[in-house]
Amino acid sequence: MADSSEAHRAKRKKPYNERSDLEKLQSQWNKLSGLHLREEPSAAIVRCSTAAEIAANYAIRHEWARQTEFDAAIVDQFLLWANGLRGKIDRLFVPIYFAHPKKSKTAKALIASAEKINKVRNEVVHQGRFSNQGEAEEIIAEAKRFIDMIVSLSVPGFDIRDRKRSE
Repeated sequence: MADSSEAHRAKRKKPYNERSDLEKLQSQWNKLSGLHLREEPSAAIVRCSTAAEIAANYAIRHEWARQTEFDAAIVDQFLLWANGLRGKIDRLFVPIYFAHPKKSKTAKALIASAEKINKVRNEVVHQGRFSNQGEAEEIIAEAKRFIDMIVSLSVPGFDIRDRKRSE
């Protein structure tokens, strides 16, 4: 029986705090699916907005590592300073990724999407508003578009629903 015990230990998931941003993103998305299926729309909205913010963290870390000489600890401080999805997109990602953000359809789409996701999330979290299934489905779809769009800028063809659960 020791062999099956060892096999079970080998299959254990990596602790959440030791996962990469993309692994955390996938965990959040997997959890979101369960909340949505259990008809917990407000919790699903919070979870999908968290997934969107993790996707933004990934994109920011990737782009700042590529274009600057700041170390990871400094970038993490910038992420805290930016405070939320909108701040991360407006202050950290768009200015470094897009040479002319006002002319870029992608930059405009990311900003608008982040604003929409953030607005509904803040209503649930800060105002205690309960959501319904229809609204949750709309925000989940928006979060998926946002996640796929921002991550695809560095991982071509990225699709959160097509990701392997074991990554």
